[in-house]
Amino acid sequence: MKTYDKEFKEDAVAYVKSHPELSVAACARNLGINENTLHGWLHKVRNNEEFRGSGNYRSDEAKEIARLKKELQAHKDALRILKKTIKILGEDQ
Repeated sequence: MKTYDKEFKEDAVAYVKSHPELSVAACARNLGINENTLHGWLHKVRNNEEFRGSGNYRSDEAKEIARLKKELQAHKDALRILKKTIKILGEDQ
């Protein structure tokens, strides 16, 4: 699935609004995106919903929390591997 950044979404919605003579389907074709995707973005604008960039995080804080959780899991995995290695090496002696 292709992802679009917030700026592209805003530009696409502005394109539709600046070309009232074109249908949403025609605008989508001109932009090279799916018509349903463009309809979804227009719906969000009408309902004053915020566009999210790729990753679908509600805020910068949520994105940072997800990054930190991923980093913590990587450290836990490395520690687990090190403990297994020490155990294996200890058994060989």
